[in-house]
Amino acid sequence: MADPNLIDLQEIAPAEVGEIDLYQRREKIYTRKIEGFFQRIRLFSGWPLLLGYLLLPWLYWDGRQSILFNLPERKFDIFGLTFWPQDFPMLAFLLIIAAFALFTVTTFAGRIWCGYTCPQTVWTSIFMWLEQKTEGSRNQRVKLDQAPWSLEKIARKTAKHGSWLFVAFVTGFTFVGYFLPIRELFSSLLQLDLGGWPPYWILFFTLATYINAGWMREQVCKYMCPYARFQSVMFDHDTLIVSYDSGRGEPRGSRKREAIPAELGLGDCIDCELCVQVCPTGIDIRHGLQYECIGCALCVDACNSVMDKMHYPRGLIRYTSERELQGERTHWLRPRIIGYSIVLAVMVGVFSYSMITRVPLELTAIRDRNELYVTTDSGAIENIYTLQLANMDREMHEFTISISGLEGATLIGDTVHTLNGGEIRSISMRVREDPELLTQPSTAFTFDVEATDAPDLRISSESRFMKPL
Repeated sequence: MADPNLIDLQEIAPAEVGEIDLYQRREKIYTRKIEGFFQRIRLFSGWPLLLGYLLLPWLYWDGRQSILFNLPERKFDIFGLTFWPQDFPMLAFLLIIAAFALFTVTTFAGRIWCGYTCPQTVWTSIFMWLEQKTEGSRNQRVKLDQAPWSLEKIARKTAKHGSWLFVAFVTGFTFVGYFLPIRELFSSLLQLDLGGWPPYWILFFTLATYINAGWMREQVCKYMCPYARFQSVMFDHDTLIVSYDSGRGEPRGSRKREAIPAELGLGDCIDCELCVQVCPTGIDIRHGLQYECIGCALCVDACNSVMDKMHYPRGLIRYTSERELQGERTHWLRPRIIGYSIVLAVMVGVFSYSMITRVPLELTAIRDRNELYVTTDSGAIENIYTLQLANMDREMHEFTISISGLEGATLIGDTVHTLNGGEIRSISMRVREDPELLTQPSTAFTFDVEATDAPDLRISSESRFMKPL
């Protein structure tokens, strides 16, 4: 006799158990071409960034390449400004600002960055456009892949992959051109005289672009990009996301154009699956918000085109919030958005002030710790210092060294030094002082460095002068 206190697991077991193979083969997605309002927006958001990426290395600013990350010389030229390894904290701060701006935008409008400006999205769109031009529409591509090999199929496949490789090569070559003078690199390429490491890096980034945008595509967004994993942390009920209005669209079903949905007991969705066919990640937005959705709004334009043909109101799939789908009002100004915006504005202000007041000069004073002080035969006290002086300007300057804060002190050593642009020099100096003029065992003072040919180019570094107790 069965124990009534025991639970029969068969009664509560699910009727179906699904298994997910994490290593299953990728199922190719055949996207349908669609046009609409949001795709025109993508045209004005993605293409300027693409053209900027391709053209900026070729432009010159103040006689130099506009953007050049010169690793051998350890300097970065960006629109007339030269940055050195000592400026890496500013670069780190800029990356933090960019990440925080992304968080702010995500909280407000979801993955709008992914859908309109992400390089993976832009390059994938280019590769998809080339695929449509060489292999035809969605149905033609499906039939072509299912058809046996023929001269036409070989020609179309060759044209597609050839165009992909050309775009990938231009991308890889341009990327290397940000780290080497691109005009010299192009001249060497024409002469087939690319020696050393450049050919390997060009090949590497060419293959990376070809594989990511041509073959992997949505796999990069779904599995490789970390943004897809932590985006939900920044979402709330008021975040704008691409959503399907199930209250209006369900129950879905096909019908004639002149039919009235209410009389058939149907919603506005005619179940054409056009929203699925245009999705670059292959999801069905009607199943609700999914982490694979990149917010590109292709499904919005596709659905709106169907609604226009059926003479239904637009917006069955639209940018909206979960709160609005539930019949409530979206809260645009909410504490999280206000807090993010204030912090972002402060960070941008601090960074801008740091850039405006930046002095391309660095000075570090290191006191000799082997001997706190030296007493001379005359009874004076000397401290020994090593000055690290870095000229982070492009031009050569002559600098003079002086001290302030020690009345009557004498600076012993060469006080005039000429440094080339980017040069770092270690300078040994002695500071001599009459002990009777010192009231404390440790006295603060500063080393001052000023360019003789540029009075605005000056910097100070604080140190301490030690005397016997």
